[in-house]
Amino acid sequence: KRNKYFRHREISVSFFVVIPARYDSSRLPGKPLKDIAGKPMIQHVYENARKSSAKDVVVATDDSRILDCVEGFGGRAILTSKNHSSGTERVREAANILSLSLDDIVVNVQGDEPLMPPEAINQVATDLSERKDFDIATLCELSNKDMGNPNIVKVVLNNFGEALYFSRAPIPHSSHSNDYLRHIGLYAYRVDILNKLTAFPTAHYEKLERLEQLRALAFGMKIYVAVSDFSIPPGIDTPEDLEAIIPLVS
Repeated sequence: KRNKYFRHREISVSFFVVIPARYDSSRLPGKPLKDIAGKPMIQHVYENARKSSAKDVVVATDDSRILDCVEGFGGRAILTSKNHSSGTERVREAANILSLSLDDIVVNVQGDEPLMPPEAINQVATDLSERKDFDIATLCELSNKDMGNPNIVKVVLNNFGEALYFSRAPIPHSSHSNDYLRHIGLYAYRVDILNKLTAFPTAHYEKLERLEQLRALAFGMKIYVAVSDFSIPPGIDTPEDLEAIIPLVS
């Protein structure tokens, strides 16, 4: 079932998965606990992540209801601060609670991505491990679907796979629909980079676009972006997204 997204390959990279899951969402309150085909959303995310090659998978949440839910289906969760302004900050706290080493690789799998293929998780961990000159690894895909939608983040790259900019606007300006790359919100970092990134102040374009990855670019960090040959299902931002994804899971 998953091979329609990625070809399976064995990997030898050692990495951890942290799933940040916040209860309060302005567009969809209680989002991680929303039912999808008889399971809460966070369970779908967790179970897919467990199918990856990660050494450990942990949900990092700010709410005891999510903690209880994860432990109820046999998953592992930890309670983190309610004061974080981003999922990246929550992942950093979780990495410190777990006493991970500075050179350990952590993959941030967002808690609203119930169809994230485990092969994609393996890929970003491998990409970062193989590219010591990059600080962060992530993914994108060629897309021409609804690229004017601000909930779909676009990215432009240089010739070496390095991110130049991310935007909610359609970039680059083009009349050709096959010029667009949809960013997939899946990140791999080493713990030392995660600590540095969250210590930086909020950047100007990060505020304008409401995209935390722009902080990394603003402070000179290098983000490697692999272009996937396979379609990766979208995450869930709105009630409409939730309704649209149910048939894909059922």
